Amino acid sequence: MYNRPKGTKDIIPAEVGKWQYVENVERDILASANFQEIRTPVFEHTELFLRSVGETTDIVNKEMYTFTDKGGRSLTLRPEGTAGIVRAFIENGLDNEVLPLKLFMFTSCFRYERPQAGRLREHHQCSIEAFGSASAKMDVEVIASIKRIFDALHFSNYQLHINSIGCKHCRQNYIQALHEYYKDKLPNMCEDCKQRYEKNPLRLLDCKNETCQAYKQQAPKTIDYLCDNCKQHFQELQEYLTLAGVPYVVNPNIVRGLDYYNRTVFEFLAKENGAMGTICGGGRYDGLIESMGGKSIPSVGAGIGFERLLGLLEKENIVLSTNTHVDVYVACMQKEYEKEVMSFVYFLRQKGVRVEYDFMQRSLKAELKYANKIGAKYLIVYGENEATTKNFVVKEMATGKEIQAPQEQLIKILK
Repeated sequence: MYNRPKGTKDIIPAEVGKWQYVENVERDILASANFQEIRTPVFEHTELFLRSVGETTDIVNKEMYTFTDKGGRSLTLRPEGTAGIVRAFIENGLDNEVLPLKLFMFTSCFRYERPQAGRLREHHQCSIEAFGSASAKMDVEVIASIKRIFDALHFSNYQLHINSIGCKHCRQNYIQALHEYYKDKLPNMCEDCKQRYEKNPLRLLDCKNETCQAYKQQAPKTIDYLCDNCKQHFQELQEYLTLAGVPYVVNPNIVRGLDYYNRTVFEFLAKENGAMGTICGGGRYDGLIESMGGKSIPSVGAGIGFERLLGLLEKENIVLSTNTHVDVYVACMQKEYEKEVMSFVYFLRQKGVRVEYDFMQRSLKAELKYANKIGAKYLIVYGENEATTKNFVVKEMATGKEIQAPQEQLIKILK
């Protein structure tokens, strides 16, 4: 017997309806704000992630699923959604379209890390990206859309935390301050942080090691080193969030784990087992497109984790309307009418009715039990009278109520 690989999960039919419900909510909310769906390959050239995500990040150093194909090319299963969408944006000339362009994508992402609740080696996200505007209004467009998704799912156990990590100019002063602060603490820190200190000091604030995290509390704050333009942008972000009715907390410890972010970074955090865990995170990445060979186009994006969100909805006892029932089960009273039943079933399906019928040579009594087991809303028993008169008795399974109707009126009843 074969088992699924560690860190993966089968989404069986009983669970798929919940996933589809959340996907549909996200699709509807985003479409209402003129976000358009895009789909990109599940693997990309490895250099794409080295350049965009950053060679000093844990994702690149420890977590990517990278392989060499038969042509000797290094390819990587996508660890996150933004890099592939940006690559597609440039390669397909979408930067020549009227901006802003707002996109979203349902993605499976792959990271080799210790599997835990809501964080698998293959996990799923809704990636949300907006290209073309440097205004904090566009940051709020993404953030407020995420809040609307949570509202539509009746989920409220979260806080929005925001920060600004500045631009490439004012960040240099901040990095100098980090170097000075961590200099005498470095001998007591993990090996990864010793490398981060030299290569990318901002990552020191993202370390999950308990000893390193303790130092973070007294570390210099990014918002104390912002230039005038970044200060104004962050102030506008807060004003626009208030105008949009989005509550927030300023959290200067948020830096996010990817190198491409600048200015706005944010996380939606949910309280779970006494701690706050991230269910959605993102930020602004104004220089990413240009660094990948495209034009200088400001951008902002985020990713919502499906597994984390579904797990939290379940813990909050939020019931999702999965709508996976069968509209009607057509039972065959006598075996000589099997062909008529099949023809009738396909007629109903062509009209948009969800129909099931027998494939297992069950008795009529067993068919009726099966119809109840699969949650059929209605039952039609097809026999000699139905074949001759095309007049049908429709039984509502929940109440036992029966309605008699000719075939031309059935569709209205069953749908």
